[in-house]
Amino acid sequence: MRLISTILICLVALLHGGFLVLEMFYWDHEVGRKIFSMTPEASSSSAALAMNQGLYNGFLAAGLIWGVLADRTDVKNFFLVCVIVAGIFGAFTAKPTIFFIQAMPAILAMLTLFLSNNR
Repeated sequence: MRLISTILICLVALLHGGFLVLEMFYWDHEVGRKIFSMTPEASSSSAALAMNQGLYNGFLAAGLIWGVLADRTDVKNFFLVCVIVAGIFGAFTAKPTIFFIQAMPAILAMLTLFLSNNR
C-alpha cells in the first residue's frame, strides 16, 4: 500500500507540474486555448492570472515531491489537503470536471497514504 500511495502522490505532483506548464507557458497559445476552450482575446486578457495560478500549482507539486523525498507524512497530508480543497473550490467556481481531474486523484492518494500508515 505504501508503494501505491507514493505512486499516486507522484501522479498528483506530475499533474500539478503539467498544470504549471499549461497555465504559465501555453495559456495564451493554441494548445492552451484548445484545452481550456478559450478565444484568443480571452486567453490574452487572462494570461497574467493564469501564470499566477500556474505558479501556485508548481508550489503544490514541489510540496508533494518534498513530502515523498523526505518521507514526511505530515508534508504529504498538508499538500494533498491543499490540492483537494483547490479541486473542490475549482469544481464549484469554475468547472465541475475539475473535481475529477484535480481533487479525485489527491483523495485517492490521501486514502492510500492513510491506509499505509495505519497498518
